[in-house]
Amino acid sequence: MILLIHAQSILIPFVIALMIWFLIKKVRNLVDKIGFIHRYIPRWLKNILATAFVFSVLTVVVRILIGNIESLVGKYEDYAPNIQIVAAKVNELMQIDVEEEIYNFLKEFDFTSILESFLNSLSYLISNTMLIVLYLIFMLLEEALFSEKLKVIFSRNEKELSDYTQILRKIDKSMGRYVSLKSLIAFMNASLAFVILLIVGIDAPIFWAFIVFMFNFIPSIGPVLATVFPSLFCLIQFGEFVPFLIVFFGIGTVGVLISSLVEPRLMGNTLNISPLVTILALAIWGSIWGILGALLSVPITVAMIIILAQFPQTKNLAILLSEKGKI
Repeated sequence: MILLIHAQSILIPFVIALMIWFLIKKVRNLVDKIGFIHRYIPRWLKNILATAFVFSVLTVVVRILIGNIESLVGKYEDYAPNIQIVAAKVNELMQIDVEEEIYNFLKEFDFTSILESFLNSLSYLISNTMLIVLYLIFMLLEEALFSEKLKVIFSRNEKELSDYTQILRKIDKSMGRYVSLKSLIAFMNASLAFVILLIVGIDAPIFWAFIVFMFNFIPSIGPVLATVFPSLFCLIQFGEFVPFLIVFFGIGTVGVLISSLVEPRLMGNTLNISPLVTILALAIWGSIWGILGALLSVPITVAMIIILAQFPQTKNLAILLSEKGKI
C-alpha cells in the first residue's frame, strides 16, 4: 500500500499506458484485416500509425474537456441563485418546510471542487505524457521480443512453453476484448446521453457525456452516478424540474436498456465483477490514487480477475471476485 502511494507518479502513467497499448493493438488488428495493409505494410509502421491515431483522438478529447471544464468553473457562480429557487419550489410542491435542507444539500454538493479535481487529473496526465509515451514505446518493442524470450526460458520443456504461451494469449485476448467492448458500450451510452443533453441545452454537454462514458466502466454504481451528476447539475443550471427529469429519465433509460439488452450480448458471462468488489475497489484505489485511481479501479480489478483465472492455484480467488462465478 505504501509503495502504491509513493510510486503513484510511476505506476499511474504505466497503467494508463497499458490500457492505451491494448487500444493500439485493437486498432492495429482491425487495420490489419485489410488485405493490402496485411501484405505490404510492416508491423512497425502499423504500430506507428495506430499509435498516432489513438493519441490524436485522445489529444482532441483532452483539449475539448479542458475547455469545457474551465467554462463550467467560470459560470458556476451564475448558477448560485437557482439553488434557492429550486429549494423554494421543492418546499412549495411538498407543502412541508424542507427549503433550508434542500438549499443546504444543493449548496454543499460542490460541483466546483469536482470539476477542479477532473481538471487537475487531466493536467496530471498531460504533464506525464512523455512518460506514458516512453512506456508505450517499450511495451511495443517488448511485444515483438517477448515470445523469443519465452522460447529461451522454456527451451528444454516444450510443453511448459506451450502452456505459458496459451495462458498469455488468453490474458491478452481477454484484456483486449474487455477494453474494446467496454469502450464501445460506454461510447454508445455517452453518445445517446450527449444527444439528450444537447436537446436540453445543458452547458458543456461534451464534458457530461465524457462523465457518462467514464462511469460506464464501473459496474452497478457507475451508471447511477453517470445519471445523477448531470441531472443535478441540470437542476442547478436551469432551476427547473423539467430539464432535470428529462436528463434523469433519459440517461437512466438509455443506461438500463444498453446494460440489459446490448451489454449481455456483447460481453456474455465473462469479465464480470462482483458489485461488492466494485465498491471496495473504488474505495481502495480512490483513497490511494484519488479520482484517477477511482476511474482506473475497475479495469485494474478486472485485469487481476483475468490473470488469476488462468492459474489453478488462484482460480478460486478469481471466482470469488467475479459476480456470478463464471470466468
